[in-house]
Amino acid sequence: MRAIQITETGGPEVMRVVDLPEPEPGPGQVLIDVAAAGLNFIDTYFRSGTYPGKLPMTLGMEASGVVAAVGDGVDNLAVGDRVTTPFAGGTYAERCVGAATGTFKVPDAVDLELAAAVALQGLTAHYLAYSTFPLAPGHRCLIHAGAGGVGGLLIQMAKNLGAEVFTTVGTQEKAAIAAEAGADHIILYNETDFAEAVREEIGDGGLDVVYDGVGKDTFDRSLSLLRPRGMMALFGGSSGQVPPFDLQRLNSGGSLFVTRPSLGHYIAPPEGQERTDDLFASMDAGELSVRIGATFPLEEAAEAHRALEGRETIGKVLILP
Repeated sequence: MRAIQITETGGPEVMRVVDLPEPEPGPGQVLIDVAAAGLNFIDTYFRSGTYPGKLPMTLGMEASGVVAAVGDGVDNLAVGDRVTTPFAGGTYAERCVGAATGTFKVPDAVDLELAAAVALQGLTAHYLAYSTFPLAPGHRCLIHAGAGGVGGLLIQMAKNLGAEVFTTVGTQEKAAIAAEAGADHIILYNETDFAEAVREEIGDGGLDVVYDGVGKDTFDRSLSLLRPRGMMALFGGSSGQVPPFDLQRLNSGGSLFVTRPSLGHYIAPPEGQERTDDLFASMDAGELSVRIGATFPLEEAAEAHRALEGRETIGKVLILP
């Protein structure tokens, strides 16, 4: 089968199209005919060596497709099932292997490219809005990077749940995307301090929750915006990791909560399939719009990486084998 493999770390130029033996599913695994692979920043971290990995490596972790074979002990999936997964191995390929417990059925009404586009980011937005801090009418939240993959979906979910949404973006173009998603208050962080902008709007009341995938650059100011017993949901660190801090800040800030959630802890069986079903039902009902910004054939995967790292893309980027 054709796949994108690296034998050394570095820039996009280290990515090569190669012919590899077809993988076989082991116990508890499924083999997937890949219809579309989702591109995420974590893929560039493995390619560049920022995250360590065993070489040679087939890149990619998110995909949708059709089950081609199942390993021993798999009883939740069968050959022919349409599926999506946020955590497979080597998805930049014609076929990949994933854990059956982290692979979820896709309804016939949902296009497989859309399924690949929401596997990681859609499930992340869902657990944040529905489980980490379950939003409800009257809640006020701040969502950083509102034009990003998670941010845009999270804004839509927050509005569907009745929350008032503040969001930060970097450009006017991205502000328009956040507005289309339904954000109530859009702050261009390059032009104004987002914490001051939020305080001007809400006064001393404070926010119920901040959903922060940016990390180091936004954490301190975000924490200062919370109401007593409010929650900081820190689900990423695109600007760097938050350094250690004195936990007494949570006391002085009003008995605050800070959590560092991760998707894997929110999709264990049967929660993962239930969450996926809810996500697809929202899409089918027109309550959730998914933006695919660009698609690249497998042979142009390096160009896809260049476009993502160059901030040239808006919406989800897919690689099609």
